[in-house]
Amino acid sequence: MQIWPGRPYPLGATFDGTGTNFALFSEVAERVELCLLDADGSETRVDLPEVDAFVWHGYVPALQPGQRYGFRVHGPYEPSEGHRCNPAKLLLDPYAKAIDGQVDGDPSLFSYRFGAEGERNDDDSAGHTMTSVVVNPFFDWGHDRPPRHEYHDSVIYEAHVRGLTQLHPAVPEELRGTYSAIGHPAIIEHLTSLGVTAVELMPVHQFVIDPGLVDQGLSNYWGYNTIGFFAPHNGYAAFPEAGQQVQEFKSMVKALHEAGIEVILDVVYNHTAEGNHLGPTLGFRGIDNANYYRLVDDDPTHYFDTTGTGNSLLMRSPHVLQLIMDSLRYWVQEMHVDGFRFDLAATLARQFHEVDRLSAFFDIVQQDPVISQVKLIAEPWDLGDGGYQVGGFPPLWSEWNGKYRDTVRDFWRGEPSTLGEFASRLSGSSDLYEHTGRRPIASVNFITAHDGFTLADLVSYNEKHNEANGEGNRDGESHNRSWNCGVEGATSDRKVLALRARQQRNFLTTLMLSQGVPMISHGDELGRTQQGNNNVYCQDSPLSWVDWDLDPQRSSLLDFTRMLVRLRREHPVLRRRRFFAGAAEHGGESELRDIAWLTPAGEHMEESAWHADQARAVSVFLNGEAIAEPDPRGEEIIDDSFLVLFNAQAHPMSFTLPPEGYGPTWTVLVNTGARSGLGAPVEAGASFEVAARSVVLLTRPPVAETLSAEGEGPVAKASANARTARRRRA
Repeated sequence: MQIWPGRPYPLGATFDGTGTNFALFSEVAERVELCLLDADGSETRVDLPEVDAFVWHGYVPALQPGQRYGFRVHGPYEPSEGHRCNPAKLLLDPYAKAIDGQVDGDPSLFSYRFGAEGERNDDDSAGHTMTSVVVNPFFDWGHDRPPRHEYHDSVIYEAHVRGLTQLHPAVPEELRGTYSAIGHPAIIEHLTSLGVTAVELMPVHQFVIDPGLVDQGLSNYWGYNTIGFFAPHNGYAAFPEAGQQVQEFKSMVKALHEAGIEVILDVVYNHTAEGNHLGPTLGFRGIDNANYYRLVDDDPTHYFDTTGTGNSLLMRSPHVLQLIMDSLRYWVQEMHVDGFRFDLAATLARQFHEVDRLSAFFDIVQQDPVISQVKLIAEPWDLGDGGYQVGGFPPLWSEWNGKYRDTVRDFWRGEPSTLGEFASRLSGSSDLYEHTGRRPIASVNFITAHDGFTLADLVSYNEKHNEANGEGNRDGESHNRSWNCGVEGATSDRKVLALRARQQRNFLTTLMLSQGVPMISHGDELGRTQQGNNNVYCQDSPLSWVDWDLDPQRSSLLDFTRMLVRLRREHPVLRRRRFFAGAAEHGGESELRDIAWLTPAGEHMEESAWHADQARAVSVFLNGEAIAEPDPRGEEIIDDSFLVLFNAQAHPMSFTLPPEGYGPTWTVLVNTGARSGLGAPVEAGASFEVAARSVVLLTRPPVAETLSAEGEGPVAKASANARTARRRRA
């Protein structure tokens, strides 16, 4: 076979229209073979002829997209020194744009003999492992443009490619569970009618399905087992032949963009699917183990693991940093995605042992002209010491706010002494983010996510029920902050069912009225259940899929969610870009009066009231005439004002509406505890009964022009103060 010297960059396989350039980094390699595989499994090997700065490269003229390939790396096999090269193992290209097949668990995949860990295994892994595929990079994007929704306007929808679409009756059966299904008009219509602005797809980078799970009739459903940081997972492709999953993924993104929906990817850059020292050799381990993985300092046979998966990538290696940044740029520039959610992001901050928010990775992201301009969301924890870092990420980043989730759950299940923190979370968590110069958009607020109970299960189960996972119900989180409303699991008790429905409405209402960026877990708007399983990582089955067969109660919940999202979209006071001036811890107020916290008696909350054990009721005034921030055109923002009455008590509460200075008449807009009375007027100072465990939202139009700024009305004063603040900024 003819092979030319080629070029050392870009890394990976690059088709230029007449041939393909191959480039692979390995500092430890002594020789690298490019292996080209035919459809019948036959293999042609040719040495990469050049090496520059530890990048081995060559160019094969006339080699076309669709070609399957791999590498064999010759070099030291010395596990005690951190080296695990073995040319008997066919290796994936770390930069492969598409990957074919799956691993089958054959012993040849491992570098040691089973039962004799110290004995090297030279069995050939070809035929039992995955292969890289040369792809055609050309695609007709037409007039595709990123929607670029502002963070404060965003509503994120966390979704699983298969789970969201596998049972949808309007999606053709042959497309269900694929990228094509996500881009299907039926799915897009659901997303647009719901009002979400972005889908956050659970891992779509190529991942390994553990043969051990397959043997048990299970699967690596969630996909947090990445092996290809550039390749769309082939299991989600309706047309996976010859690398066509790349084209299919791009078509999905294009369709979502046309509907105004952004695509955010849940990415796993903290570890790979090769696991610990007993794992298979699939790519990185056999290419340059010590450069890709963090090894134990005084025992490089073993891996330093802060992820709970067996290994962690070496974040102080420039080659690992290059790999991650090249991958991120590829997905933005070539695949047109709009942002990323980083799994176990605290691991990315570990250059050494401790978490350092100023580590090299964050420095590189900060200065990158491409990645710094897309949405960056951290899961701000890992399993290592000091790994819980909510509020600890740099200003460019938003975070999954785990404290929001925990506090809101505790408040609505009736835990004592939660009212003060509940107020902080509702108003944007300034106590976590403001000290670093961040704004409410730093907080991605969520009640549920893929990991844990669904919303319906959160109000239906006190305990996890994970028996289907085959681990004796030992897996998954045991402290769920859930409440079953009096009966564990399924019931026909109408009172219990009504309470559960009300609690779901309470959670959704709280989420949509909170400052920050709301995130909905797929199917929560439909009352999706996992039958109490809070860890469906291995359940690729109806247990984890969204059920689209809706009864009247689930249809009602969907309509209610749509209404809440629309309400948030229409009112800027519910999605402010800046913190309340009075959003100090425990709901403090300011001269601006942009927010006020009131007791059920209509009086201002005193400090002692926030700490009372049984304080589970409060009202909050959101002043739409004191937003004190201009819109993008620099024009003054004036909105309706809102009064929210929260009652987490187990009995009804009588709330006294604030005096006329806050507005003469209010209108009931939302009542999670009653279907009647919506649209009814309520006069200032009147009493209003709020049902047990429910929320009432009242609204009124701007009234500042009818109240004298010299009078007693706090609204009028706030409006004048807000205009002064805006003039000062101008």
